Amino acid sequence: MMDIKQIEVTVGEVCEGYFNDAEEGVVGYDERLDIRPRYQREFVYTGKQRDEVIRTVMKGLPLNVMYWCKTGDDSYEVLDGQQRTVSLCEYVDGSFSVDDMYFDNLPQDKREQILGYKLFVYVCDGTDSEKLDWFRIINIAGEKLTDQELRNAVYAGPWTSDAKRYFSKTGCPASQLAGDYLNGKTIRQEYLETAVSWAAAASGETIEAYMAKHQHDPSAVSLWNYFRSVIDWVQAIFPKYRKEMKGLPWGLFYNEHKDRTDLDPKVLESDVSRLMADEDVTKKSGVYEYLLTGKERCLSIRAFDDRMKRAAYERQGGVCPYCGQHFELSEMHADHIKPWAKGGPTTAENCQMLCRDCNLKKSDD
Repeated sequence: MMDIKQIEVTVGEVCEGYFNDAEEGVVGYDERLDIRPRYQREFVYTGKQRDEVIRTVMKGLPLNVMYWCKTGDDSYEVLDGQQRTVSLCEYVDGSFSVDDMYFDNLPQDKREQILGYKLFVYVCDGTDSEKLDWFRIINIAGEKLTDQELRNAVYAGPWTSDAKRYFSKTGCPASQLAGDYLNGKTIRQEYLETAVSWAAAASGETIEAYMAKHQHDPSAVSLWNYFRSVIDWVQAIFPKYRKEMKGLPWGLFYNEHKDRTDLDPKVLESDVSRLMADEDVTKKSGVYEYLLTGKERCLSIRAFDDRMKRAAYERQGGVCPYCGQHFELSEMHADHIKPWAKGGPTTAENCQMLCRDCNLKKSDD
């Protein structure tokens, strides 16, 4: 059964021995408190949020309760409250000013007030699974954890720690190699989630299954090598970068098409250029998937407008040219006489109205 108790510690006590290093971690409370455990994110508070924490303490107003977990007889890790704790420690350490006043510039009584400010902390002691369950429960306010950050907690180990080195740090290798191709932020674990989801899909697994399988691997070099292979492949077949390439599921494309020998970069570039200039293509980011799969739906081809449909319907006398039957306009679908894929434009002259069944048959053909 988990044991939970409330304690009071001062800001000064928490800031004692404060140390913040990107590789070594973040500690305080005379080196007895791990402020950023391995499942926690990097600091994500904005300057405004950070400053409000300091102003709250300066005014003597209450901060929300914090949560720690026991890791030893007299050692702890922050379960919830990392952002507030780092804000306080960084201010006392002189890393930033609030209202143009650094900590050392404050009058002595103001400094003592801040250092003597009492933080209310709940400390829990229990099994790893109990701590993680509690962590999920209290993760209901402030800067909530993302799904991937929660996965990092559940599957914490050497593999996760090494994977974060590649994908989760500001200026990390993944950001330098492929920042132009990925959406999201490294410190919110979105690059890592993308990479793992691609690798998991390659072996038909969920993200959770993939991480569980690799949790105790000594390193994440296999994931990094896979990710590099994806980006190398993308840059080889589509050597000219365009902004529409950002955020596409390149790993899924790679998994399906990496062994194809018919992908000529010069031909593909010519096709990309042509489709990007085509006014009928309304979804430019879909060009790349279309060229790999041939699925026109990826492009959201410009539809015939109501005027074009009415003109074609009247011209045909309401008769479907395929089956010869008469239909109401509402029962018919607009179709390219000369297929769009063969250069047929979306114009009134190239529009015909087909009944639903004939249109589906033509699409299947």
